[in-house]
Amino acid sequence: MLRIAVVGSGPSGVYAAQNLVQQREVPGVLVDVLDRLPCPYGLVRYGVAPDHEKIKSLQGSLRTVLEDERIRFIGNVEVGGERLTTGRLLELYHAVVYCVGAARDRMLGIPGEELAGVRSATAFVSWYSAHPDAAGEAFGLDGVRSAVVIGAGNVAVDVTRILARGVAELRPTDLPQPALGALAQSGVREVAMVARRGPSQAKFTTKELRELGALPGVDTAVDPAELALDPAYADPGGAAGLPAANRRNVEVLREWAARPGSGSAAGERTGDGAPARRITLRFFLRPVEVLGGADGHVRAVRFERTGPDGRGGVSGTGTYEDLEAQLVLRSVGYQGVPLPGLPFDPARGTVPHAAGRVLRGGRASVGEYVAGWIKRGPTGVIGTNRPCAKESASSLLQDAAALARRELPGDPLDALRAAGLRPVLWPGWLAIESAEVDLGRSLGRRSVKIPDWPGLLRASAPPDAADAPGASG
Repeated sequence: MLRIAVVGSGPSGVYAAQNLVQQREVPGVLVDVLDRLPCPYGLVRYGVAPDHEKIKSLQGSLRTVLEDERIRFIGNVEVGGERLTTGRLLELYHAVVYCVGAARDRMLGIPGEELAGVRSATAFVSWYSAHPDAAGEAFGLDGVRSAVVIGAGNVAVDVTRILARGVAELRPTDLPQPALGALAQSGVREVAMVARRGPSQAKFTTKELRELGALPGVDTAVDPAELALDPAYADPGGAAGLPAANRRNVEVLREWAARPGSGSAAGERTGDGAPARRITLRFFLRPVEVLGGADGHVRAVRFERTGPDGRGGVSGTGTYEDLEAQLVLRSVGYQGVPLPGLPFDPARGTVPHAAGRVLRGGRASVGEYVAGWIKRGPTGVIGTNRPCAKESASSLLQDAAALARRELPGDPLDALRAAGLRPVLWPGWLAIESAEVDLGRSLGRRSVKIPDWPGLLRASAPPDAADAPGASG
């Protein structure tokens, strides 16, 4: 029997566990999927926007994996702290696969970034996704008329869409009640999503882009002259050619630019015929300074116009433009953070590895593996985690014979409890799900997420017999 710990229950962790048990080369594999949170699914639960129900439905397939009798979910267990070091974890299992993601957002690194009203898109997503670490966060939007989102990836599109979307469309989702209330009182009427480079280099997917143009009561605009600065914009299928995904993005933007007034939506209007809200996509603008008022709150962002440098990048032109904003959300990427006890490459924000095997001093560390963003960096979509996890699992299975020779001290769950941890097993998670359904019903809504640690842990209790060693749901 080979007992393996997978740290992290997001897609990469679940796919790793699936690959480890659904193979025939190494019989008798048992996997414990550990998570710092009492809830599984990682960014599928706490990163996918609440109005993206099709993507959120991926929880169903992840759930099927975690309910496999050879897999045990163990939540509310933090790895890397005093109670459970990485060294101790490896003593309890034959091997450990770390799938801990990239938890920190990148900074802009410009003057004024510390002003009130300048926040990370990560914090905004955590707030509207009811991440328990964000329970103390607050986004008062009633005094915000204009917002600027800096970035051109799917997260930037998500936060732009949530800021502009009507509350009636969000009410049926699992958006936490405090966020729903804040969005209901929102004064946001203008949202500018700003990219440093051109439309052919944007990282958002075409599906996400089209959604911005289909929001009821929202006018989505682009500037044809700004788009034309991109050499690939005029002929996206030309000699140089663009990757299919980038080409589709450019084609959508060309459609928008051709419409009267460059507006893409003809939805609901206010009494004077104006759209209720407006989204503007801006390109070739690089943030250089956040400007504040006398009250220390952001009032605008200063951008420098950029242009293609002929080498795939952009360079400044010396021309500047200020965009009004009472809220600025930066969405310029994520970074991995060191996990105490694991080697870390700060330049890449990843754990050094070879085909998923953790490298210490250039050599493979026996029994330690990585998958997901902490392995390859914050790139790709959810599906990208499948081949990534498969490679790491394959490396582990190749090493299985040597790993299995070591005797283990017993059921790791006993050791976790003896260390003072309070693991939440699958029945505890099911109790949280049930409590969230009850919460939604009490609010006249569907299931609504519990947004704080105490509430989640109360909902998961009492463990008692259902939470006994060996229980897997």
